[in-house]
Amino acid sequence: MVVRWHQCLCSSGSVYLSEITGIVRMLKNILVLCIGNICRSPMAEALLREMLPKEGGYNVESAGLGALTGYPADKTARKLMQRRGIDISGHSARQLNSDLVHWADLVLVMEMSQKKALEVSEPSSRGRVYRLGEWGGFDVPDPYRQSEQAFEYAFELIDRGVSEWIPRLRR
Repeated sequence: MVVRWHQCLCSSGSVYLSEITGIVRMLKNILVLCIGNICRSPMAEALLREMLPKEGGYNVESAGLGALTGYPADKTARKLMQRRGIDISGHSARQLNSDLVHWADLVLVMEMSQKKALEVSEPSSRGRVYRLGEWGGFDVPDPYRQSEQAFEYAFELIDRGVSEWIPRLRR
């Protein structure tokens, strides 16, 4: 099946997938990116897996643009997810590669700068890369090596972003 990606721009310049009839149903392979793949993207990956319907055939993975390859999820990220009843202790960071980009129907990044960097390094990703905070118009700041409060704030934004994507992905 060939998927053609179309962009619908609203007056603010944001792309709204919900305005594209039927295309959201085809988004089954979801890749979540951050920088190191030990804080934000593992939390978002786990939340997406938890909130997407099990029978929907969704595949969710994560990676890093500059991954700390082989490292586990940050201990504060693990702690916050455990409070939510989700265990990410088995996570191992991995570096983004072309195969993952080509595999993904949808790539969710944490910041606009990551979207731009990915689209430059992997031009074929254009039209499939969106911010996790696309619908709310926000970036998720990197809490790496910061306080637990910074992690909690990032987690709140991740939870909000995932919650805003779920209804669009379930259509």
